[in-house]
Parts: sequence; structure tokens; C-alpha cells
Amino acid sequence: MIMVDMLSAILVSGIVLGSGYALMASGLSLVWTTLGIFNFAHGVLMTLGAYVAWTISSGGGLGLGLAAGVAVTVAALIGAGILIERVVVRPFYDHRDILLITVMTTLAAMIFLQNGIQLIWGARLKQLAPIVPGTVQLWRTTISAQETLMIVLAPIVLAALWLFLSRSRIGRGIKAVGQNADAARLIGIDVSRLFIITFALSALLAGLTGVLLGSVRLLTPEFGSEPLVKALIIVIFGGLGSLGGTIAAAYLLGIIEATLTFFIGIYWTPSMIFLLLIVVLLFRPQGLLGKVVR
Repeated sequence: MIMVDMLSAILVSGIVLGSGYALMASGLSLVWTTLGIFNFAHGVLMTLGAYVAWTISSGGGLGLGLAAGVAVTVAALIGAGILIERVVVRPFYDHRDILLITVMTTLAAMIFLQNGIQLIWGARLKQLAPIVPGTVQLWRTTISAQETLMIVLAPIVLAALWLFLSRSRIGRGIKAVGQNADAARLIGIDVSRLFIITFALSALLAGLTGVLLGSVRLLTPEFGSEPLVKALIIVIFGGLGSLGGTIAAAYLLGIIEATLTFFIGIYWTPSMIFLLLIVVLLFRPQGLLGKVVR
């Protein structure tokens, strides 16, 4: 009975972690797949979404549902479409060292936005009210209703993203640009427009993750830093350019992290996760579901 309760707690905790990681990492993977760059400002967009939701729900007197919608929209349109894509990425599209340059420029954007958040909202800890209050009994384990919402909502959002990329004209255009941007231009696809849409979708996922996690964790200006590191690990672990691999790796890493935390403690878990990543890359440099590019 005790063993069943323990396994249930580990599994539920792992799925909760994996749901948040999957939302966060899929946005990061989308930008990499389309543009071939890592957006290191992705984590601060998650923070921005959570803080805007906190401001509207607390100071504005509006319901958190409306606050969440506004926050995600702000993170997508302002954070990605205007600031990051246009200012720190677009000027370097034709540069041969775009990967290295955008690492530096998006890191600079992350520091700038992070300091801006601290200047506007201060360093004092904050927390969002849960969208769904109360607790839920799930597989012999009691978790908050907010965490249950994450478990339910993440697959729905990720399925919607997959349908958008697979079935819509814009989504197929994004995939075409990811395969060969020059060929996409030759057949009349507006590549610059799709780059903006890609960043907007990525920031949309980051903002949504921030709103969902903002009532589970305390908000600080560095709120998105740890999820960003985990998202980078997941994108590499699952396979660069593989959205399906990213999602699978997110849930797998969530369960592994929950298991390691239970048995060896929270302080040793990050080291063991990095060690596991190194071992996987030694045997599969392309990641779990990534493809070898010749």
C-alpha cells in the first residue's frame, strides 16, 4: 500500500512537471525548428505573462481568466512580435554567424527585460490566485486543482499546436520555412511574416506557462530562468527540430525529475539530470527522436 502511494505521488508529480515543461519547451523548439536559433529571452516572456496576469487580477479587479488572456496576448504580441523578433533577431537574418550572434542578442534582451520587470514590479515575492481553487484526489494523491488544470490543458494546447502546424496554411508555411527558407521564398512564401508568427506562437506558449505556474510557484523577476534551462535540456534531449521528441522528452524528464527528487533530494537532482543528458548525447548525439542531418 505504501509502495503504491509512493509510485502514485511520483507519477502525478512527474506529469505535472512534464506538462509545464512541455508547454515551455515546445515554444523554444518551434523557434529553433523554424529559424535555427535559440531564443534565450523565452524564459522572461513566461515571467512577463505571469506578472501582467498578477497586475490585472490583483490591481485591476478583473477575473483571472480575463487576466490570463490579456497576459498571454501581451507576451505574444509585444514580447515576441515587436521587441525580440524585430529588434534583436531580424537584423541578423542574413549573417552567416546568426546562431552565435542571436545567442548574445537574445541573452541581452533577457537581461534587459528581466531588469525592466524588477524595475516596474519590484523584487518582492508575489503569487497569482489559482484559476481553479481547491484540491483534487488523483490516483491516490492529492494535488491542487490548478495543477490538475495544467495536466488537462497542456495536451489540449499541444494538440492544437500540432493541428495548426499540420493542417493550416500558415502552419504548413512555417514547416516549409523550417525545412528550407530559401526554397520557401522562391515559391512566394513571406518568410519574414512567418518568422514573426513563429515568435508570437512561441511567446504565446511561454506566457500561458507563466500564468499556469504563477499560482503554483512564487513570482520573482527570475521566475522563468529555471524553466528556460529545463526547456533547453528538453529540446536537446528530445532532438533538435523534433516537436514530438520535445513533448515526449518533457514528460519523460518530468517523471525522472520527480523520481530523483523523491529518492536523492532536490539539491542533487539537477546534477543527475545533466549527467543523464550527457550519457544520452554520447550514444545519440541527435537526441531521442531527432534525425541525423547529413
